[in-house]
Amino acid sequence: MLYLLYTFFHINILGYLTVRSAISFFLGLMFTLFFMPRFIGWAQKKNKVQPINKWVQEHHHDKSNTPTMGGVVFIGSTIIASIISVNLENSFAIGAMAVLLFFMFIGYGDDSDKIKYNKNSAGLSAKAKLVAQILGGAGISFYLYHFTSLNTEFYVPFLKEPLFNLHAYAMILWTLVIVSASNAVNLTDGLDGLATVPSLIAIASLGFIVYATGNYIIGDYLLIPYFNVGEVMVVCAALMGSLTGFLWFNCNPAEVFMGDSGSLSIGAFIAYLSIISKSEVLLLLIGFIFVIETLSVILQVGSFKLRKKRIFLMAPIHHHFEQKKWSENKIIIRFWIIAAISNIIALITLKIR
Repeated sequence: MLYLLYTFFHINILGYLTVRSAISFFLGLMFTLFFMPRFIGWAQKKNKVQPINKWVQEHHHDKSNTPTMGGVVFIGSTIIASIISVNLENSFAIGAMAVLLFFMFIGYGDDSDKIKYNKNSAGLSAKAKLVAQILGGAGISFYLYHFTSLNTEFYVPFLKEPLFNLHAYAMILWTLVIVSASNAVNLTDGLDGLATVPSLIAIASLGFIVYATGNYIIGDYLLIPYFNVGEVMVVCAALMGSLTGFLWFNCNPAEVFMGDSGSLSIGAFIAYLSIISKSEVLLLLIGFIFVIETLSVILQVGSFKLRKKRIFLMAPIHHHFEQKKWSENKIIIRFWIIAAISNIIALITLKIR
């Protein structure tokens, strides 16, 4: 919409990515701040609250009546802000919005089941959710491979040139990255604001890399391969604004949870950003908090199946620290600090090539 004003009425300021990104940030923020209180009031009235397991009820009994599915609001706000601000002719921007919407609907299905069958907080079966995520990841990967200019070369940090060309096998890698990141953010979303701020930081870091990838001058300076992905920065900014608005209500004590409708879509979007900026390996550092949360679950399950012993008091690892009597705020803020440090290191690696 704003880009059309630039195209047809030659309002030059709207041709700048940075200007439209700033506008989309504040639109996402304002839409979320406007709609979220109304959603919270409606959800409380309709009893659309987060069912929680027995352990959480014992340790967080005050959270049992907290509304969930906040992700529907901030993802919806992001899409509206993006449509207003973005150039809809850019195939990468269309893909970015498609990722958010598809995975939001997967999460919505899971959240809806949890609410409908309140006594069982399992939601969709693990198999059904995984199949839906694989289909979503494969669909986006197919789109990137066949309908965009993205190449299939595989890059790693510190090296100027790609290691090799994956060709059609890149779709398998991209699908794996999307499914893994989607689940990793979902696992992290266990305390008030715990997943929100690391997500904001990761999107900011990847948003910068995407902007550099789409800017020939900056990309050439940093030895980053060029693709016409800069327009996705507008969608990144919209999501960052929406997440900032969501954090207003999600900080401890949370008035609303993002639910799977938020966490699955954020994780898939972060993966999408890493793919189009050729930062799939760097994502391990950018999403370090999500990685250690996921690894803690894998190690815990593997250890118990193989040795009948647990490594952690409870997994994901944030619950381990709760069992060690750390306060919720201490866990959250320390995880935020780790996320910030890991992203600073990740950005430094861009210059070491």
